[in-house]
Amino acid sequence: MKALTPWKPMRELETLRQRMDDLFEHLSGRFFGPGERGHSVWGEGEALVPAMESHLDKDTLIVKVDLPGIDPKEVSISVTGNQLTIEGERKREEKKEEKDYLYRELAYGKFSRTMTLPEGVDADKVKAIHKNGMLEITMPAPKQIASKKIQIEAQK
Repeated sequence: MKALTPWKPMRELETLRQRMDDLFEHLSGRFFGPGERGHSVWGEGEALVPAMESHLDKDTLIVKVDLPGIDPKEVSISVTGNQLTIEGERKREEKKEEKDYLYRELAYGKFSRTMTLPEGVDADKVKAIHKNGMLEITMPAPKQIASKKIQIEAQK
């Protein structure tokens, strides 16, 4: 004899919603590359989210932001406390002629990316270079973020 389980419709709706979110997240990652759209299909639509990365090179912290087709004059960089903010806009070309698009992936509009910097970064020593659609921001890395190898003890 099977045990009876009470039916909870709200739980099933939540499960359905989660599955749909997963499906749309999977599809948006498949059709739209990094930096093309925001993470949520239900959100802003064509939200421009430039791809970025950061790494250490000896004693320098380097942040790279992919900004193809964006005029560097339309980008601003600020450091407030330990927050690095990059803001800008990719503007549409204003042409009077109408076009029938067959496929469209480019996102236009304003964007803003913020990342937390390690404590101790000197905002006065932050430098930025824009070359071939790539914004590279460099700054001296604080001493406390130097990597340290940790030895793993094997136990039997």
